[in-house]
Amino acid sequence: MDAALCAFDAAGVVTHWNREAERILGWSAVEAIGRRGLADWAVRAADAHDVQSRLFGAMHAPGRQVHEFALLTKDGGRVLVRTQSAAVPGPGGAVVGVYCAFSEVHTQIDLERSIALSEALFEDASWGVVLMDADLRPAVVNRHAARSLRTGRTAPLGRPLGELLDQGIEEVESAFQHVLAEGPPPAPTEIWVTVRGEGADLGQPPTRRCWRSGFLRLASPLAEEPVPLGVAWIFRDVTETKRAEQESARMRFRSNQLHRAARAAAESEDPVEAATVYLDFALAGFADHALIDLVREPSPASHGTSREAADGAGEAGPVAGHEGAGPAAEADAPPTPTVLVRAVAAPAGAATGAGPAIPVGTADGIPVAYPMGHPALQAADRCGSVRASAGRTDEEGSTQWAQARKWPAGTVHGLCAVLRSRGRTLGVASFLRGSNRRAFDRTDAAYAEDVAVRVAAAIDLAQHVR
Repeated sequence: MDAALCAFDAAGVVTHWNREAERILGWSAVEAIGRRGLADWAVRAADAHDVQSRLFGAMHAPGRQVHEFALLTKDGGRVLVRTQSAAVPGPGGAVVGVYCAFSEVHTQIDLERSIALSEALFEDASWGVVLMDADLRPAVVNRHAARSLRTGRTAPLGRPLGELLDQGIEEVESAFQHVLAEGPPPAPTEIWVTVRGEGADLGQPPTRRCWRSGFLRLASPLAEEPVPLGVAWIFRDVTETKRAEQESARMRFRSNQLHRAARAAAESEDPVEAATVYLDFALAGFADHALIDLVREPSPASHGTSREAADGAGEAGPVAGHEGAGPAAEADAPPTPTVLVRAVAAPAGAATGAGPAIPVGTADGIPVAYPMGHPALQAADRCGSVRASAGRTDEEGSTQWAQARKWPAGTVHGLCAVLRSRGRTLGVASFLRGSNRRAFDRTDAAYAEDVAVRVAAAIDLAQHVR
């Protein structure tokens, strides 16, 4: 901000008068220089004594003196100014005059407000504020932004922003370039970012955060033409709010899908078709593939053979030295391992990595060659849901991981939910995702269990009818 400057000698005669003083009061330097004091031309006669005593009192006081008083303009108006005056020492140290700088009070107040606002933004603001220079490197970082970036206030200065942010850096830098070229966007924008190094001490990946951001182009107020000084980036972490909104929208969508699936399944004459309808509706926005594996029922032949063998053993009588061994042997026998047979795959025609599907309700079928510890087998044994994800997300690693589990190629996340009805385990429903989707979480598991309950009821009806 330009200031009006004037000077007086020891006798109170005006010796200096700059252009800003001329602009404020209307008196030119030729008209002002040489006048004694300010009375009757720059100050009303009634106020002259008070104004001049305070103004020239700076010659006898240390430091700068700040005062506010009204001055007269050349056209007869009055303007309230704030002055800062100081004594002017001569060669021998004696005071030879007084130097005075003044400006209009409202302009000074505006400047002070701007300075106070800047100080507050960089000290106490609840928003992150980062000033980027014209080279898109941080020049000033406030406390909130430093905490959000997991760094100090001086450490990131002059460094590329890519050293602080991982995901989302392209969107942020693109916004900076747009602001410098076109000006600020009309509304705040929401950018998802990850901060480098966050969670590294716990061995966890960085947390994705949503920062609601506003951008302002900075230009020098002293230049005749706007000269870009950089960009002000103001942001606030709204991750929890956005996640709550997303979760609410997801729950509404899934509830609507279950409602639509129930209406469509009610029109199906075949219970198996109804179960497939539930899977098709569940896949939308949830998974890429869905499988139903049923527990293989023992064949009638195997039942008859076992029964005949037991009857024959009964006719022969107990073996010597093994009285009562029959019931004890049955109690000590290891539990029969769960055998699963593929019954349904959705979407229809997808390569599932297993043998052909069988009609629901048949006595026997070709079992899926699941290895020990497979998530589907664990779900059946635990009567709950099991989640699994590939440790490697590269193409070769994910392909091997999916092949080992007899799942479609490209699968990197799996969620298996047990199918239970009337106190019996009927099978397992598996929901599979590719690398373009995130891993399943607890909310997904709860939704999968809701779908599994409906599928199990349809499967149970199909088995009962057949």
